[in-house]
Amino acid sequence: MNILFLAKNKPFSEDVAELIKLNIKDAVIIFGTVNDPFPSQLLTKKFDYVISYISPWVIPEQVLENTRIAAINFHTGPPEYPGIGCTNFAIYNGEKEYGITVHYMKAKVDSGDIIAVKRFPIFENDTVYSLTQRCYAYIYTSFVELFPIVLSEKPLPRSRERWKRKPFTRRELDELCIITKDMSENEIKRRIRATSYPEMPGAYIELAGTRFYAPSNKENNN
Repeated sequence: MNILFLAKNKPFSEDVAELIKLNIKDAVIIFGTVNDPFPSQLLTKKFDYVISYISPWVIPEQVLENTRIAAINFHTGPPEYPGIGCTNFAIYNGEKEYGITVHYMKAKVDSGDIIAVKRFPIFENDTVYSLTQRCYAYIYTSFVELFPIVLSEKPLPRSRERWKRKPFTRRELDELCIITKDMSENEIKRRIRATSYPEMPGAYIELAGTRFYAPSNKENNN
């Protein structure tokens, strides 16, 4: 068996990579960051499994077509929240429950059949950061539960759950960061809370061509 593991350096991702290396001799492990180009040398290679573990890349269709058994994604959101910025939108919407989704990959992001879903409560004082960190823990647990099935080469389970909407886009997330003078105090507070994350600029208002960022975020006026 050979496997391609693609990930960002997030909590537990190194642990998962080590677990794969210990058990699968022909494993290709690649870590990347946002805006890194997809490794071109992988486009023509064939793998039994491709695992996108909080990966910074949208996996090219050519790679998916070259995968013999399964291409699997671990997504930091439940079926109600496909796409990007899902923890942001969940906080903005005042959700009481959240979750993570393991699913087969298709060319269209977050649209493949679902393998497993884990749900958990959102606490009253959760932030985007605390909710995201909890997602990483549940994703790790999901991987550990599914990895023995991968090693046995038995079919992976299929959930009865289905995606509930079209994936959130980068444009929608960018728009969530915008504050305007006509917004209510409550709306402004919701947007600041939903876009505050370490090392990210977050919510802002633009006046005379200058962006002024919310004080709860890292100072980043330009």
